[in-house]
Amino acid sequence: MSAAAGPSIEPRPGTPGTPGDTAAAPAPAPLRWVHRFEDLIACLVLALMVLLPLAEMAMRLLFQRGIPGSQPFVQHLTLWIGFLGATLAAREGRLLQLASGTFIPEGPWREAAGIVSALVGSAVCLVLAAASWTLVEVEREGGAVIALGIEVWMALLVLPFAFGVLALRLVWHASRRRWGRVVAALGVGLGVVLVLNPELLEGKPAWPWLLVLVGATLLGGPLFVALGGAAVFLFLADGIPAAAIPVETYRLAVNPTLAAIPLFTLTGFLLAEGKASERLLEVFRSWFGWIPGGTAVVCALLCAFFTVFTGGSGVTILALGGLLYQALVADRYREQFSIGLLTASGSLGLLLPPALPLILYGIVAEISIEDLFIGGIVPGLLLIGLVAGWGVREGIRGGAPRVPLRAGRAGRALWRAKWELALPVVVLVTIFGGFATLVEASAIAAALAAGMQWLVHRDVTARELLRVLQKCSVLIGGVLVILGVAMGLTSYLVDAQIAQRLLDLVSDNIESRIVFLLCLNLFLLLIGCLMDIFSATIVVVPLILPLGAAFDIHPVHLGIIFIANLELGYLTPPVGLNLFLASYRFEKPLLVVYRAAVPMLVILGFGVLLITYLPVLTLGILEMLGRV
Repeated sequence: MSAAAGPSIEPRPGTPGTPGDTAAAPAPAPLRWVHRFEDLIACLVLALMVLLPLAEMAMRLLFQRGIPGSQPFVQHLTLWIGFLGATLAAREGRLLQLASGTFIPEGPWREAAGIVSALVGSAVCLVLAAASWTLVEVEREGGAVIALGIEVWMALLVLPFAFGVLALRLVWHASRRRWGRVVAALGVGLGVVLVLNPELLEGKPAWPWLLVLVGATLLGGPLFVALGGAAVFLFLADGIPAAAIPVETYRLAVNPTLAAIPLFTLTGFLLAEGKASERLLEVFRSWFGWIPGGTAVVCALLCAFFTVFTGGSGVTILALGGLLYQALVADRYREQFSIGLLTASGSLGLLLPPALPLILYGIVAEISIEDLFIGGIVPGLLLIGLVAGWGVREGIRGGAPRVPLRAGRAGRALWRAKWELALPVVVLVTIFGGFATLVEASAIAAALAAGMQWLVHRDVTARELLRVLQKCSVLIGGVLVILGVAMGLTSYLVDAQIAQRLLDLVSDNIESRIVFLLCLNLFLLLIGCLMDIFSATIVVVPLILPLGAAFDIHPVHLGIIFIANLELGYLTPPVGLNLFLASYRFEKPLLVVYRAAVPMLVILGFGVLLITYLPVLTLGILEMLGRV
């Protein structure tokens, strides 16, 4: 996307020399068959991740026993979809990256930036590939078995393969010109040197290498290279083998709950692909359109509904932005207000169950995900209510038309959208009713979304369903590869006792709980506009957990504060992700989007302060249920 520092899932095409360019280096004809095979494998893996938990539930219901190895197989399939998806994202130039590279004018300077970032990226990938191969060899000697005689090392082969392919594809996309790719390929040679001679870095300062990574990232290099490269150079400088990184990657991938993230992401993609948004828009308009500013209220509600399943990936703005913008303009809402509303609404819903950031936070912080689901309900509704309230004000001020409430129309709209509206209810009932695990509930959601889009409404054909699986794999890969290498960096930070040092620093300088929470908000706001919410969770949460405990902040309350601030960070100029996505989607200059977003930033900032300083908003329901 444009400008300074937000990762993008939809890079602007036609930008030569940028690693995010999908048109910079078209594949030769013979490779197209390879690409089709890759797509097929990724689709198959994702489909198996849906079908295995469903089959497990059916076997348990009918025969009181499950499928041998079902859960560990799904866990290892998560590893595969993450890294196969990453190779697809690299192939299409859609690895998540900072948008700062697009500030560089097109032409020779842009091409040079792509070459430099690819050189650094390929070096890091080569080191990670070699480190992953070391892990494969260790596991092969250990002989650990997943299930049914399939050994762990066989599943781990995807790591060195994927990192090797990533290195090659970064080189290929570095430039249109052969000489540019040759220069970028020098990074592979540098990686080989570091693999064969790790002592070159041992005992040496790591900061020069970290500065190189920062520079390459600002030039448009992938985020996973920045995080994984930082882990590589810090470990090697301390004399620790780089194999420590894929070990942590594997540990995260086989977490029993992580598979829910790709499956809920698939659910969001399926909903966004067909006409679900139009059906839901009609429901909300027919039921809430009579309110002053009803269309604006409806936009906030609809965006929140989709973001629950798509997470902070930007899919909501990209998928719904055009439809909702047209609806607002047609009802005579000001352009500036409409852009600001949709930019802010693109991250609404991150606090409502079963939002992906809540799941990942629970995994990293090792606290109850169900408690986070419950704790996020009131704060999530508060933020939606504040945005909707501003929409009501705009509707009254601008005299926007209102849709009268008619029982017949509302009933018909409700009936047409019954499957979409039932989806979150089914998910939450199966989870809180104890009928299914979180992963099984996410598989149910994905299967229902596919069924309603393909078989019930016939919005997508079987061929289009495969295309959705492929597109979803690309996004999942772009996210999970970041999470995997970020775990390696987090491991280093833990080993280096960074959290303890940070705790000592804060304890020595801040005594007031109120002041600490304010400083925490400012810190998280900065993190939220510089990092995507998923990698920020992996890297930052282990650092703030001891701080929260020191100031007696309940772990669930701390989690909601964390996610609320990162949600606000998406909207914070000059580098919030939603600002760039809105600029791209609505084809407006960034300064126009900045001005439009400021009122929403103030409103949501007030909401975040309420969430921070009124823990009853987070913990009230939990206390009533006796879970605190």
